[in-house]
Amino acid sequence: MKTAIVIPARLKSTRLPRKLLLNETGKTLIQHTYEAACQSKLASTVIVAADDDEIVACVRGFGGNVRLTDPAHKSGTCRVAEVAKDLDGFDVIVNVQGDEPELSGQTIDHAINTLLRTPKTLVSTLATPVREKAAVFDPSVVKVVFDQAHRALYFSRSPIPFAREWNDDLLQSDPPTFFQHIGLYVFRPKYLQRLVSLPMAKIEMVESLEQLRILNEGTTILVGIVEHRSAGIDTPEDYAAFVRRQLN
Repeated sequence: MKTAIVIPARLKSTRLPRKLLLNETGKTLIQHTYEAACQSKLASTVIVAADDDEIVACVRGFGGNVRLTDPAHKSGTCRVAEVAKDLDGFDVIVNVQGDEPELSGQTIDHAINTLLRTPKTLVSTLATPVREKAAVFDPSVVKVVFDQAHRALYFSRSPIPFAREWNDDLLQSDPPTFFQHIGLYVFRPKYLQRLVSLPMAKIEMVESLEQLRILNEGTTILVGIVEHRSAGIDTPEDYAAFVRRQLN
């Protein structure tokens, strides 16, 4: 199976403007993410799907592979699909977010293997146990519930499953009660092109979660489990903590 990792990269991020070009560690954030993605043993290529010439110049500057995509795209998935459309002979497309500089190659490969377990699976993603009450009730932390075959049932910003009577023991249960979704997706190429042609679903608009479009049309998302998640960079505080980890 020939696999491509595509990293959608948008310059004008909302909460941390121009975050992918921040370079307090001596490397830009997008370079950190690119190099992390290159640690995957299953992917044969890594490509940045950029929306701006500045990102293109940055990636070319450190020797990375980059394509300039339509700046009018409404989502990173659309940006990934544009690049994937021109890739011949690839069986698997992985969407790795540009602000995930500490995502391990092993984690990416686990998501890929989750897809490859069954030939009929069109989409896979990852989740990790939630052990903190604050995260369960934090709307910025997306939760997922899945069935015994690890097929996603629903994603939500709300606590799911909702505990009718809260008990802190729920946070330490084995198997875990709560799972946080990790926003890494693995697609079959034909399904990826179909996905971006679908209209937004009502539940997708309400929750502001693009993956609900997939469930809404009846397609299975298979969920792989990892024990720990990497820290994505969304805020100045996230980036400052990342810099401290890199320089210590």
